[in-house]
Amino acid sequence: MGLKEEILRRRTFGIVSHPDAGKTTLTEKLLLFGGAIHVAGAVKSNKIKKGATSDFMEIERQRGISVATSVMGFEYSGYKINILDTPGHQDFQEDTFRTLTAVDSVIIVIDAAKGVEPQTEKLMSVCRMRKTPVIVFINKMDRPSSDTFDLLDDIEKQLMIKVRPLSWPINNGPEFKGVYNIFDSSLSLFNPSITDIEKGIRFENLDDPQLDQLIGNDAVVLREDLEMVEGIYPEFDHHAYLAGELAPVFFGSALYNFGVRELLDTFVRLAPSPRPKKSEERVVNPEEETFTGFVFKIHANIDPNHRSRIAFVKICSGMFERNKNYRHIRLAKNFKYSSPTAFMADKKEVIESAFPGDIIGLPDTGNFVIGDTVTEGEILHYKGIPSFSPEIFRYIENADPMRSKQLAKGVDQLMDEGVAQLFTSQLNGRKIIGTVGALQFEVIEYRLEHEYNAKCRWESISLHKACWIESDDKAVLDDFKKRKYNKMATDKQGRDVFLADSSFILDMAQRDFPKIKFHFTSEF
Repeated sequence: MGLKEEILRRRTFGIVSHPDAGKTTLTEKLLLFGGAIHVAGAVKSNKIKKGATSDFMEIERQRGISVATSVMGFEYSGYKINILDTPGHQDFQEDTFRTLTAVDSVIIVIDAAKGVEPQTEKLMSVCRMRKTPVIVFINKMDRPSSDTFDLLDDIEKQLMIKVRPLSWPINNGPEFKGVYNIFDSSLSLFNPSITDIEKGIRFENLDDPQLDQLIGNDAVVLREDLEMVEGIYPEFDHHAYLAGELAPVFFGSALYNFGVRELLDTFVRLAPSPRPKKSEERVVNPEEETFTGFVFKIHANIDPNHRSRIAFVKICSGMFERNKNYRHIRLAKNFKYSSPTAFMADKKEVIESAFPGDIIGLPDTGNFVIGDTVTEGEILHYKGIPSFSPEIFRYIENADPMRSKQLAKGVDQLMDEGVAQLFTSQLNGRKIIGTVGALQFEVIEYRLEHEYNAKCRWESISLHKACWIESDDKAVLDDFKKRKYNKMATDKQGRDVFLADSSFILDMAQRDFPKIKFHFTSEF
């Protein structure tokens, strides 16, 4: 199979949602259909030792939430599927935002009872900004939920995108009877006692009198609802979907495997294969012969037994080959990779080659940082993977003087993952950790203890914002740093960072120093 054929059969997508909408459960069921796993994990129960496949970190199994993006690849119906299951919790949204730079499309999971929630709106705003195609899966139809038309109106209003149902539910909650697939004109009836993914009753024709015998008056309501759907919503426009202007909507219950196959079967037909990627220098097409890719995630201790560190690389063009020299653009050095890997959450296998759309893992000894570009020699810089200005700050101190080296190594590696940002105060040399959410501190403390055998303690510090500063006028920059000496710090890359106490102080600084540029993401 040639490069073009390999590209056309790839589907690389992210699954995003507000916490507890059922995103990880849906991921599990997609993996079941793909034959990648044979038993779905118990995502919610801490009593059951087997956790979700995508929640492979110990803390994720204990808390029942995803705190890191997982990458899972499998074959399905001739397609190569690459799923990126992202954290739903807002405290880990930065990991999700970066992951969205590595996908070609997105499935948004919405709880039928709760509708659109704040975190879903934030994630949709990122998709909208990048014009990423989205499909909406309305989950938990087996529970009491809002009127379906009201739910769709809410999605259009809150997510600011047109919708087009490609399936339709028959009732909800205890009265939930099934889903009619508008896209291929078939009906699946819901039976919560049937969990075998191969079973289900189908009707090719809604006028079949047997339908009335099985679901009674609901057959009349279904026909009326579908007439209204055709009258209210425009015909499905594939080009509008690919442009990120129209969201197809599906209904189901991931917990019971219901509606998931219809979603997956339709998804592989509609979703885009790998798309052109913009670099600083030019637009790169996936069909180009030469390999290019970028690092969007780094994970330390993916195998705690070997203290391994992996850089996750999204392939943008060409074919990646094992044991071939590739150029690390930032370091201006060539590296050869003897053990590139493909992922199934924490499981990985060495591969000989990979194609655009694939996510590969490159063993890393500290050469990579998030945002690095790798090519066959061409000077390219893929952008759009920033670190955001933290909102919560704490001093980190060593709680065990005998383990200072372990703590330093742990902090260094975890910061490279992008889970938080490290600043060193120029006033007293103290280390400050900045995050976008308070739960990050708990994760850092847990991982330091369990992965690096190091203990830390936190001390509070009152800060409003950290912003990176630069100026074309060196004298002005030096003057600013001198005047604000007690509030200056450096980040892990040695760049100047201003730590503002309050919004008033920050506004004053911006007004008093018009020649200073204040940046609120690390990418400038």
